[in-house]
Amino acid sequence: MTDHGFLALVLHAHLPFVRHPEYPEFLEEDWLYEAITETYLPLLAMLDRLADDQVPFALTLTLTPPLCAMLRDELLRERYGRYLDRCLVLAGKEIARTRGCGRQEETAHFYLERLRACTLQFHERWGGDLVGAFRHFQDVGRLEIITCAATHGLLPLMENIPQAVRAQIFIARDEYRACFGRDPAGIWLPECAYVAGIDQVLQEANLRWFILDAHGLMYAQPRPRRAIYAPCFTPAGPAAFSRDRESSRQVWSAQHGYPGDPAYRDFYRDIGFELPFLELEPVIGPEGPRKFTGFKYHRITGRTEDKDLYHRVWAMAAADAHAGHFMKERRAQVDNLRHVLDVDPIVVAPFDAELFGHWWFEGPEFLELFIRKAAYDQQTFELTTPGRYLDAHPTQQVVAPSASSWGQNGYWEVWLHQSNSWIYPHLQTAARRMVEAARAEEKGEGFLSRAPEGHKEDVALRDRLLRQMARELLLAQSSDWAFLMKTETATHYAVKRTKDHVLRFTRLYEQWRRGSVDLDFLANCEWRDNLFPDVEWRYYV
Repeated sequence: MTDHGFLALVLHAHLPFVRHPEYPEFLEEDWLYEAITETYLPLLAMLDRLADDQVPFALTLTLTPPLCAMLRDELLRERYGRYLDRCLVLAGKEIARTRGCGRQEETAHFYLERLRACTLQFHERWGGDLVGAFRHFQDVGRLEIITCAATHGLLPLMENIPQAVRAQIFIARDEYRACFGRDPAGIWLPECAYVAGIDQVLQEANLRWFILDAHGLMYAQPRPRRAIYAPCFTPAGPAAFSRDRESSRQVWSAQHGYPGDPAYRDFYRDIGFELPFLELEPVIGPEGPRKFTGFKYHRITGRTEDKDLYHRVWAMAAADAHAGHFMKERRAQVDNLRHVLDVDPIVVAPFDAELFGHWWFEGPEFLELFIRKAAYDQQTFELTTPGRYLDAHPTQQVVAPSASSWGQNGYWEVWLHQSNSWIYPHLQTAARRMVEAARAEEKGEGFLSRAPEGHKEDVALRDRLLRQMARELLLAQSSDWAFLMKTETATHYAVKRTKDHVLRFTRLYEQWRRGSVDLDFLANCEWRDNLFPDVEWRYYV
């Protein structure tokens, strides 16, 4: 029997890069604004409360490079401020509309106070800098922030062009340095997707660990002696931790997961799809389009359209009960593992961060309640991070993990499907062209070889051109577009984004080949797709 056990909660915060300066407002930018209001600010408020109460805890958080770029972008921060202002106006109208309506009026007042708290937190507590806010909690030792591939590209579908895989990893590392002033220790592989060889790239980037789905480790060669309850080192060096399906099922499962409890707020019943346009004008204007507003007055109730009204007290009671149940289940699980393993077991429970607050409105409260219960009942296990566990347990088995992902059926069929497979010939052609251009420039046989010798402005233009080519390729490679096509969610937008980035890349590549740059077009691309200002194109050599 071992002395102790550990639980690592890992939240993966990610959104695709959506920024449209060419429009005064853009519907899909709401994805970011909703996530800030419903997930990121509530998580920061939770971290604040836990720190103020001196609760001992450890939490791991992925902040992906596209999400960091959006959170740091001045245009999007300004637009988010306007989004909050509009929501506050709508909250005032809702209080007037629901006056005398009992529970609906109570909920409207709750939303108003919540929005006021978000406004104060965003502008005054953190000065609009949410990346800096999360960095603060890492700097004081409360949080371990890890990175992801540069634009969440599915790495196994790039393995035949190794430079594309390498660029996704190394550019992500560079952006992490710019955001957090240190190198990342861990990485969330997009969709937890792994094939042999990725570990070598991670080792070159000095990344110490990553997370796989359970079958990625269980089908490793040789088989892991401690199943999924201890990390294993890969042949190249980085350690692989495995997702625990038992703890995940209790949160994720559509049939058995906590978020489906009838007491919780229903996600889909939103006044943006129910009230007359005139009453929604502060948020959606006089003619729409209709969209989610965040004002939802019904609880899940059951699998029918007949929904009861939301009762905040009942929802909080359910969150407390579920936190207690999750605590009891983890205690029993770890206690059983301690009796059969010869090493302190670690249970790794990774989730999309946006589940907590956005999809499951009461999720942040559940998380905080569970952390508080775990912090003051450490007889069986304590909260840790994968990085801390490795520091304390540096000797582990070496295995070669199996190809795997955490997607449906365990591999890549979500992202390589009849609905989206058409994108990959274009992405691979663009990646090969990026490698061609980078290698030619490194050898002195490219753009500069056609320019008068010694012209410094040509060196600067060459770098601008290749950097923008890299940005367009990286954005086209985002796994989000293929996912949205497969799930038929925002399909038109996902198709358009893929085509736009490939077409912009192709036009820039053709200008590179001719040695003649359309400066207006290049500047327009830089204005539209401005993430990674110092992206290193030489990673494609």
